Amino acid sequence: MSTQRASRRPRVIVSSTASLDGRITFSRQQRLLNPDVAQRWQSHWPPDVPELMALRKADIEDRHHPTVVMEGSGTFVADSAGPVIGIPGQHDASDLRRNWLPKRSQRWFAVVDGRGRVPWSFTADSDACLLVLVCARTPLPYLAWLRALEVPYLVAGEGRVDLSVALEKMQGLLRARCVVSEGGGGINGALLRAGLVDELQMIWFPALIGGAGTPSSFDGDPLTPGQAPRSMTHRGTVIGRHGSIWSRYESTVDRDGPL
Repeated sequence: MSTQRASRRPRVIVSSTASLDGRITFSRQQRLLNPDVAQRWQSHWPPDVPELMALRKADIEDRHHPTVVMEGSGTFVADSAGPVIGIPGQHDASDLRRNWLPKRSQRWFAVVDGRGRVPWSFTADSDACLLVLVCARTPLPYLAWLRALEVPYLVAGEGRVDLSVALEKMQGLLRARCVVSEGGGGINGALLRAGLVDELQMIWFPALIGGAGTPSSFDGDPLTPGQAPRSMTHRGTVIGRHGSIWSRYESTVDRDGPL
C-alpha cells in the first residue's frame, strides 16, 4: 500500500484459478456452482492445485487480512436470467435507494447484482454475511425483498453498479482495507477496465480448454483505442509438484492516484 496518503478505497486482489489458456470453466452455460460441473472441472486438477490454493489463501490472509470476498451475479445465474420478482406493491423509492446495513459483520461476501437477478437462499453463515451491491436502477421490489430478508446492500452508481463507488463505500462504511475478487471474467474484467486491480493471484493448472467465448479470468469489453493494458510487476512464482503454477503480480500504477 502506498504511504503517501490514505487511499479512498480498499486494495483489490483478483484471485483466480484457470487452465493454461486462462479458461475458468468449460462454457458460459456450465457454472461451477453446479456440483456436476465442479466435479468435472476439478477432475482435471493435478493434486498440487489444492496445495497451491492453500498457500495462496494463507499469503493473502497474512499480508492483507481481507474482510470482503467479491463475486459477480454471473457466478450464480444465467446470462438470460431476469430480475427476481421480489415483493410487489408500493414502495418508498427514496428510502429503498439508500444504503441498507441492518447488521454488522467481521467478514462480508459481496455480490454485484445491479439488475436484481439472484434469488438468494444463503444470507449468512458463521464466516461471512451476504452484502449485495446494487445501483439506482435496481428494481424496487428486489430491494424491498432484500430488506425483508435483512440482507444488507450498498447503492453505488446510476444505471449499473459503479465499482469505484462501491469500493469507497465498503471502506467508509465497512472499514474494509482489502477486497478479494474470486468471481468470474465479468466482474474481474469490470474491475480491470475501471483501473481497480491492484494485485493478481493466479493459479494455472496444466490443461487446455480453448473455444471462442469460453469464460476466462478477465472478460468484458475490449480495450478502446485510448486505453492501454494494465502493467503488472512479478512478485513471485511457485511451481507445484505436478506442474501447476501459482504466480503473484502487483500493479505498477499507484492505487492512491487517479482511478
